[in-house]
Formats: sequence, structure tokens, C-alpha cells
Amino acid sequence: MQIKFEKYQGTGNDFIVIDNRFGIADGLSSRQISQLCHRKFGIGSDGLMLISSAEQADFTMKFFNPDGSQSLCGNGSRCAVVFARSAGIAGDAGTFVTTDGRHDYRFSEKEGPAVSLLPADRPVGAAGHLFINTGSPHLIVQVADVDAVDVDRDGKHLRHLPEFEPMGGTNVNFAAPMGGGTLGVRTFERGVERETLSCGTGVTAAALACAPEGAGPHCTEVHTHGGVLRVRFRKTEQGFDDIWLSGPAEKVFEGVIDA
Repeated sequence: MQIKFEKYQGTGNDFIVIDNRFGIADGLSSRQISQLCHRKFGIGSDGLMLISSAEQADFTMKFFNPDGSQSLCGNGSRCAVVFARSAGIAGDAGTFVTTDGRHDYRFSEKEGPAVSLLPADRPVGAAGHLFINTGSPHLIVQVADVDAVDVDRDGKHLRHLPEFEPMGGTNVNFAAPMGGGTLGVRTFERGVERETLSCGTGVTAAALACAPEGAGPHCTEVHTHGGVLRVRFRKTEQGFDDIWLSGPAEKVFEGVIDA
């Protein structure tokens, strides 16, 4: 089966995007998805997205990790918005549906594509660190210097701790304050099973977990090895809402591949 695809990246988090409005990729197996995402034997990516039509939204996005599992993906969602906009099925603002439900999106020339995330609870203690779910599970490890961390070694260990087994393991984020409301973040991604240059839901989780004291609106600038993202949110007594993730995203190339 030949499949036309486009490759996108958002702050170094790269994805295969397939227009599936006519169901051409409905039969893709986990093995085929892993092959397409493989960096030596396939296209190479941190995940694969199928874009389909939706009855009560602009489009539906189904996201697969390189191991074939499904999850919410923040940077993938932002790339999906750019793809859908270029395909004429999305505008400058609207809604889309993905793994955990309906999300809003908006686009601006200054900040690029932004997507909303569902409200989140306050972080809780886990494995001696902080845990929060931003559509995907994330452990936040606060450190003095993210560049001094062996992310693949330490992240792999924490990702597989027994207490996270019921949820299929967790993503692990190492976060360090940089002053002036900014954070440095590096992420070991579950499903990719290594460090990625950026993780949208992880960046969001780190920003929420490291939020200043006191209720009200906040904006955190997060520096990853792949670029800079911004997380806007409102802190409440119960947790967080009005959460938005924004940053650059662009098409890299397109092609056709046998799957």
C-alpha cells in the first residue's frame, strides 16, 4: 500500500502526518506505524498522526507513538493545526478532536499555532517528585541544571517504576528555573523511549508544576533543546484551567512511501 505523507516539526518534535479523510490509512497496524517512524528503516519521527473529518469540529487527529500506542500530543496537535490549515479544513481559530476529547486552537503570526489543553489538577507527590496529568502522565523532576542530567538513563529508570505501571508508565521531565518566569526542560518520552528535543504536554506539565504561588493568570516561557514554547494558564484553588500551549511548527517535506 502506498501512502502519501507530510513531515512536520514543532520545536524539534517531529511527526508524520497523513490525510486520512478518505480512510486510506485505517488499516495501519502497530508494526507498520513503528516501521514508518523508525529513523533507519522508515521516514523517522517521534510519532504519526491521522487527520480525519469531524462532524462537530474542524477535524479529528489520532496520534500514535512510535511503538504504536496512542496518547495526547501537544506539539503534534500544534503541527496538526498547521497541516489542517494548509489543507483548507481549519482556519485561524476553531476546534479539533483528539484522544482525550475536544480542544480549541488558534493561530497567530507572532506566536504560531496554539492549542488548548483540558483542565488539570494540582500536582501530587510521586517517587519523590511531582506528578501531573496534562492529557498524558508526566513526572516532574526539579533540578538545578538540565544540561547536567543524563536524561536517557535517569528518565528510563523513573519511567518504569512500579507505581506508574497501572498507567503504562510515565513521561519524565527534568525542569530547572532560568529566572524571569522561564524554565529549562528536557523530556524522556514514553512510547518514544528516549529523550526528544521537545514535548508539548511535558513542557505544559513542567510549567504547571513549577507555577508561582497564588491564584491567577500566568505565562511561562519554556526553553527546550528544540526551541522555545509558551504555556499560558490560570491557577485556581483546585488546579489549572484556560491552559494554552504555543510555539513554532512547520512542514519539513512530503513524499510517498510503501507501508
